[in-house]
Amino acid sequence: MKQQGAHPEDTEGTPDASSRPDTAKQPGGAHRDVAHIDEVEGDEPLLPARVHRPSDLMRLVGGVLAVVVLLAIAAFAHGTTSGLEQDINKGTGQAPDLLIKIAGLASSIAILLVPVAFAIERLIKRDGLRIADGVLAAVLAHGVTLATDLWVARAAPDSIQDALTQPSPGDIHALTDPVHGYLAPVIAYMTAVGMSRRPRWRAVLWVVLLLDAFSMLVTGYTTPFSIILTVLIGWTVAYGTLYAVGSPNVRPTGRTLMAGLRTVGFRPVTASREEAADAAEGGDRGRRYFVTLEDGPPLDVTVVDREQQAQGFFYRAWRNLALRGFATRRSLQSLRQALEQEALLAYAAIAAGANAPKLIATSELGPDAVMLVYEHTGGRTLDSLDDEEITDELLRDTWHQVMALQSRRIAHRRLVGDAILVDRSGTVILTDLRGGEIAAGDLLLRMDVSQLLVTLGLRVGAERAVASALSVLGPDAVADCLPMLQPIALSRSTRATLRRLARERAEREREAVLEASRHSRPARAHDADVSRPVVLEKADKKVVRAEQRAEKRAIDEALDEAREEDLLSQIRQEVLRIRPQAPVEPARLERVRPRTLISLIAGAIGAYFLLTQLTHIEFGPLISNAEWGWVAAAVLFSALSYVAAAMALLGFVPERVPFPRTVAAQVAGSFVKIVAPAAVGGVALNTRFLQRAGVRPGLAVASVGASQLFGLGCHILMLLAFGYLTGTEKTPSLSPSRTVIGGLLTVAVLVLVVTSVPFLRKFVVTRVRSLFAGVVPRMLDVLQRPQKLVTGIGGMLLLTACFVMCLDASIRAFGDESTSVSIASVAVVFLAGNALGSAAPTPGGVGAVEATLTVGLIAVGLPKEVAAPAVLLFRLLTLWLPVLPGWLAFNHLTRKAAL
Repeated sequence: MKQQGAHPEDTEGTPDASSRPDTAKQPGGAHRDVAHIDEVEGDEPLLPARVHRPSDLMRLVGGVLAVVVLLAIAAFAHGTTSGLEQDINKGTGQAPDLLIKIAGLASSIAILLVPVAFAIERLIKRDGLRIADGVLAAVLAHGVTLATDLWVARAAPDSIQDALTQPSPGDIHALTDPVHGYLAPVIAYMTAVGMSRRPRWRAVLWVVLLLDAFSMLVTGYTTPFSIILTVLIGWTVAYGTLYAVGSPNVRPTGRTLMAGLRTVGFRPVTASREEAADAAEGGDRGRRYFVTLEDGPPLDVTVVDREQQAQGFFYRAWRNLALRGFATRRSLQSLRQALEQEALLAYAAIAAGANAPKLIATSELGPDAVMLVYEHTGGRTLDSLDDEEITDELLRDTWHQVMALQSRRIAHRRLVGDAILVDRSGTVILTDLRGGEIAAGDLLLRMDVSQLLVTLGLRVGAERAVASALSVLGPDAVADCLPMLQPIALSRSTRATLRRLARERAEREREAVLEASRHSRPARAHDADVSRPVVLEKADKKVVRAEQRAEKRAIDEALDEAREEDLLSQIRQEVLRIRPQAPVEPARLERVRPRTLISLIAGAIGAYFLLTQLTHIEFGPLISNAEWGWVAAAVLFSALSYVAAAMALLGFVPERVPFPRTVAAQVAGSFVKIVAPAAVGGVALNTRFLQRAGVRPGLAVASVGASQLFGLGCHILMLLAFGYLTGTEKTPSLSPSRTVIGGLLTVAVLVLVVTSVPFLRKFVVTRVRSLFAGVVPRMLDVLQRPQKLVTGIGGMLLLTACFVMCLDASIRAFGDESTSVSIASVAVVFLAGNALGSAAPTPGGVGAVEATLTVGLIAVGLPKEVAAPAVLLFRLLTLWLPVLPGWLAFNHLTRKAAL
């Protein structure tokens, strides 16, 4: 697409950097038509009329949080709000009446005149879009104020009403407005039209607002909290409006660039927009142009504006929050700071002796953009080179450039393929220094080495990448980077590439297993047909066992052949061949993980729910009247559950595994559940335990998978069975419960949806095929041993029975005969709560299980005063009290090399 205003004849594509001449003096350039000089060749896209700025969204979120905090203070700090109002009323009551009247009159007039005057000024400058945005924000703010007034008058707590209103001076039976219906729209209007960028108008506005607030406070028509809430509502609605409809785009065009180059002494002839670089790092690297001059060599110009700088803001903010202080540059950075940082890095890199683009000029392009002018470098990026062009000499030259930066403590921070340029002579040039850092610490320098190792390894393999690094940096420097060799320390685009390769590798392994399974079936069928007459008089079970063992061997061999190591593991092995004692344990770089954040939020919600349920319960009389015999029974059932869990696991492991140590592993799982989701932590621990017990890794995973799959089937069957009994226990006919019917219909609809959507159908079929390739053969092994099958099924049933009886004993400990519920109802409630706890992202299902069990028990007829403490006791015995024994068992098994 041509830049708006371009002539039809200027339709040449952007020339490739490698084919551009070193000089671009145009014949007759001095006499060239001026209209052609301002044109930009190539794909210069039309700029959108509006952009959605992340800064507006952040201000919106900040305003909402400020409103919530203000209302929370008004609701829970009633004494503070009352004291503040009395102090302000006492101080303002001494103001002269004449001053009060003048301030009130001036503010009431100015509060209307200032917006009108600013609108006229904007219309004169043909900026009507901003006025429309301001009017829309004012209308929305007025609607929010009306809704807030209605909420405070009818539904808000008394403490909030007292903080936002007071008796009206004109009528003691009426209350003042909680929010000023005329002030909030004015604030929203002035914020949306951009008054904050004009100091004089901003000063006038704040003077008017202060005068109005002063006069309203003195005359008793408002409260301090009402004024603050009014300002916050206007401010929040304004930024919400700006983010929703977008702000007018002020990005500079190609003509602005050409004019800016003339202001710094250049005489440009043409400018070609470069192709956009990889935007995986957040897309904030600026727009790049190739500019030819009337006299002199061409230029490379980078233009950075506020919209481009804001791209990737949320990613950078999350990285800075999640990592330990060295993730990325600051999330909020002014254009001036960005300009100074890039210029400083460019000069520092050249001073260090590294090959980097030479910065020759900088300038502002209006208030919302800056440009950086470099000497033209030419060449191609490492990503665009063919494999045969990446020689060992080129690799060593790349490491020499990095070593030059590191000798002056300069960290590049983004050594990916498109930041490494190779010119026509084969010289390596490091570009994209904008995100670098001077006076960098050892951690950042080692992260650069690990990043470049992975970048080169993706192109030439781990062996050549490590060999080139060793030849330049030496073994010690390369070995020191191993703790940084982890995905979180790499760039965003590199992590995406590694994830894609991991998916391809897993797909190849899965296809190899399926292929081996398909090839083994005809051979087994032929062998069985040949040997059938011979072994007809013998037991057919031996033939079946031999066939299954052959299939298992074929699958294991296929897995061993297809298994590939990832690139990071290959790099580690190459380094360890030179330095076997090098540290390989990954460094702790993360401050907080997404799963941890979700767990904290979900746990807080669950804790809030429980606290609201427990505030109405008097625990003193309840505990004094508790039946301690039932408490002891609940403890016994809780302890017995670990024996049942060991039986449920060993029933699907044909190999011989010590039973006492298996029980200890299940106790250790009580500790693991606190630091990981229940469905994840238990599977990982049992798999690790079986591997340490001598079971092959593939078979250990298959055994745990078979146990989980069989347990899921039993869980669903028991839930349906007990649900059926619950629905019929109070009716003479055997009609099923409506809940059961609704659940079956829901499952049927989900199955139809999955089978009708091609993407979902392919996803399910792929997973089921991989499951049958590993888990089902393991289950067939178990089926050949009836005692193992009985142990597994019995353990699962006993495990569920222990938990149900523990919950029932907890209920009986705090209830009596009049408040008892049937064992079928307790079983349904437990099975539903356990299913939700396995799906919840919180460790041990904290919050989700408590809420589900409490609501479920109340739904089946148990009083809230009994349900809440019963659930609390049940979770105390099954989750919290076993943590200490679990920690001891975990440490014991770890010392014994059993985990």
